[in-house]
Amino acid sequence: MRLVTTNQTAINHWGAFVTTPKVSDEEATVVAAYDIKKTGQGALQVKSFVYDSEGNLVKQNASSIFKLNKYYQTFQIAKPKLWSVENPHQYRLVTKVFQDKKLVDEYTVKFGVRYFNFDADNGFSLNGKSLKILGVCQHHDLGALGAAFNISAAKRQLRILQEMGVNAIRMAHNPPAPQLLDLCDEMGFLVMDESFDMWAKKKNKFDYYSDFPEWHKRDLGHMVLRDRNHPSIIMWSIGNEIREQFDSTGISLTRELVDIVKDLDTTRPVTCALSESEPEKNYIYQSGALDVIGFNYKIASYKDFKKNYPAGTKLIASENVSGLASRGHYDMPSDSLRLWPSSSKFKYVENGNPDYTVSAYDNVAAYWGVTHEANWREVKKYPYVSGLFVWSGFDFLGEPVPYPFPARSSYYGIIDLAGFPKDVYYMYQSEWTNKPVLHLYPHWNWKAGDTIDLKAYYNNADEVELFLNDKSLGRKRKSDTAFHVMWRVPYQPGQVKAISYKSGRQVLQKIINTASEANRIEVSVENKTIDSKNKELAFITIRIVDGDGNLVPDAGNLITVNIDGPAIVEGMDNGYPADLNSMKDSQHHAYKGLLLTMIKGLKPGKANIHFVPLVSSRQVLL
Repeated sequence: MRLVTTNQTAINHWGAFVTTPKVSDEEATVVAAYDIKKTGQGALQVKSFVYDSEGNLVKQNASSIFKLNKYYQTFQIAKPKLWSVENPHQYRLVTKVFQDKKLVDEYTVKFGVRYFNFDADNGFSLNGKSLKILGVCQHHDLGALGAAFNISAAKRQLRILQEMGVNAIRMAHNPPAPQLLDLCDEMGFLVMDESFDMWAKKKNKFDYYSDFPEWHKRDLGHMVLRDRNHPSIIMWSIGNEIREQFDSTGISLTRELVDIVKDLDTTRPVTCALSESEPEKNYIYQSGALDVIGFNYKIASYKDFKKNYPAGTKLIASENVSGLASRGHYDMPSDSLRLWPSSSKFKYVENGNPDYTVSAYDNVAAYWGVTHEANWREVKKYPYVSGLFVWSGFDFLGEPVPYPFPARSSYYGIIDLAGFPKDVYYMYQSEWTNKPVLHLYPHWNWKAGDTIDLKAYYNNADEVELFLNDKSLGRKRKSDTAFHVMWRVPYQPGQVKAISYKSGRQVLQKIINTASEANRIEVSVENKTIDSKNKELAFITIRIVDGDGNLVPDAGNLITVNIDGPAIVEGMDNGYPADLNSMKDSQHHAYKGLLLTMIKGLKPGKANIHFVPLVSSRQVLL
């Protein structure tokens, strides 16, 4: 919460709106509209200055036009630096308001120069170039830190997603912290900004439905006013799986909500995430008000979408997959699809694992979902599908499908609650990035007589060869319908090795050794220097390894963190959704050999961080 004080004559809260109605490589037209609260009779003058990201003044304007109760200024920027996911350049507009030649207000807003389009045949394009939206849905919590926003933790999540190849975030299912949108602007993420998870019809007893009649106009309007200058935002979503899809009231409510958005911003399309894909059954679609149709799941409907919907209808896969996995846990065999729970008759899985785990082989999904590979295969196939948002990027607190308590966080994430990638992360990385990828899994600690499915995700190569204790088990290539290769191997302790080849030449090599007993911990620190005044955090990953440095895949040692200096443990987590260790204590069990601790500085100084009983230490500058 913050309090902003102004003079009696000032630009209103969220009262500056910057648009770029004409953009080319040669020139951009920038229009700034100001809603100014004026008191007194003195004449107003609006002076504005545009700076690039290096702080250079590129344009200024001291004249304005007053119409429809707003002041308008127009700028022409030659050779504009366009905002894109690869180069998220932003300009800064500084506006000064004078009354009787006296400065009474100064207002700063960042904006980006870019243009985009959704096409019914060819999907999405940014700055004239075709771009598949490769997105994830993100809940608002930050794992062990809870729901309160922390810029270090949010930036870390976005960095991990970006390294996977993600270029878009769906804010599910409510407006995010404005600082998160700032990060998306700065780092180059496209954003679907979403307003509601329900309208007047409830999903749960105490949800937003009871507030909707009184608050929806203000809440939706405030979201658009607050967020409309962010270049990252490419569409507004007015709801997620809304119950009014199945009721004729959906027609009038959809039109009302779209009108609220369009009254404040006509530069972006409006969508709604629909769980019903048959047009004759969906009243929200029948309103005719949506610019882009959002489908949640229903991937079988992509094939005949253009037959079933009128020409010109645009499509985004607004929510996909609902695959389930526990990082580092594997059930054999890996090629049998399991729906947990199996249908809507069951709230939880009927015959799950006693330790509340789910296999990480990408073969388990909730009954309404599919595997990651099956979903991406369909989205990739059709150019008119503008892109997708996978449910979900990170595990999140709550919704612990497919288990009841003690499970207390989700299994949906491509990345676990602590920020450690699950194996399917590398499938996406191999498909969504150009960086060379070879990921071999699972670990190589099993029992005599076990038969293990070894899988590899790879790219930038034609084939992969697998070795067991230096004996080749053959080379394999991906089929047209799979994004991995697999060998079914009788377990022998020792070493498995994968080598990828391109035109017969080695590209990458990945080795996994059988680990012996836990011997020590290895510690790596993100953000060794943190700003304690701005509540920055240092993230420390603890790996439990054997004497040769191999990760011990079943290690669950209890690790205590001791600190010498002006800092505290802000949170700890191991990514296991059914772990009942306190996330705020300074001790926590590892899970599958990994543990994360987050350190917050209390004042400037140095802090020495010690980890026991497998002793190690690191220093953080505060």
